[in-house]
Amino acid sequence: MTSKLFSPVTFKGITLKNRIVMSPMCMYSSDTKDGHVRPFHISHYESRAVGQVGLIMVEATAITPEGRISDQDLGIWDDKHPEGHQQIIERVHEHGAKAAIQLAHAGRKSTVNETIYAPSAIAFDQIKTPTELSIEQIAEIITAFTNGAKRAKEAGYDIIEVHAAHGYLINQFLSPLTNKRTDQYGGTLENRFRFLRSIIENIRSVWSGPLFVRISADEYSEQGNSLEDFITLSNWLKELGIDLIDVSTGGVIPTGPSEVYPGYQVPHAEAIRKGANIETGAVGLITTGIQAEEILQNGRADLIFIARELLRNPYWPLSAAKELQANIQAPNQYERAW
Repeated sequence: MTSKLFSPVTFKGITLKNRIVMSPMCMYSSDTKDGHVRPFHISHYESRAVGQVGLIMVEATAITPEGRISDQDLGIWDDKHPEGHQQIIERVHEHGAKAAIQLAHAGRKSTVNETIYAPSAIAFDQIKTPTELSIEQIAEIITAFTNGAKRAKEAGYDIIEVHAAHGYLINQFLSPLTNKRTDQYGGTLENRFRFLRSIIENIRSVWSGPLFVRISADEYSEQGNSLEDFITLSNWLKELGIDLIDVSTGGVIPTGPSEVYPGYQVPHAEAIRKGANIETGAVGLITTGIQAEEILQNGRADLIFIARELLRNPYWPLSAAKELQANIQAPNQYERAW
């Protein structure tokens, strides 16, 4: 049997050599507080490319200074930022991997400024109460996402992902738990989707490459969006030309799943893949090659996003290949050991 985990896949002319993705994980390492790439970021991402991950997705990268989760987040709001990202991309490409960036705005989850913003003035847990965004401010943020995509293109990224999950700003607009607006951005599901729709339409005006969206497909509240709502949203995203839905869960409110276990989020990716007929990425306590292969072979998802396991083991693809009795090319420098 040919391993599907180690088979190539193509999105809009960008071919990944395998279906292993380094999931975006905040490193909080821009210690200059200006959002610039630091030496740590370069070595951190390059090491996983050396380990033969097919797609390296850089952590949530803020499209405005006030959109950062912390003052140590990476940024893409300044014309000086692409230079540092280019260094990451060059190192990643050197090892045959592709590079992606996740564009993000924290909204009410930001801890950076005295004033933080959200669709409605509802606080998250112990974080300060946000200021409700005006229509003009919403337009400015949409423009900031577009400019972030321009800079990502300038840097040379292969894929862009829009972060609409984990309770950050776009997720706050999507959820009835956090969006109590009465204008065109609130109320119905279609209205709550308007912010994300506008962001995607504007990014598409400057970016023709593969575009992914990460969503939280379970809000762990009966008053929140249902899985059927997310299937509807995914159908709309497909109509907008989105190439893949990166399916996570939670984060919009402090309440989470009652328990977590290997693959606990995979059924959401499977339901959206089948319900919207769109490619999906599965994430969440996926730690073995056999587990990843089962997800792909049974048509539950198309990409496998590996997070903490890649923090523990940058060479996880080699471990997975041994499990699956698959041969993967070693970096020239490491051939004697592989």
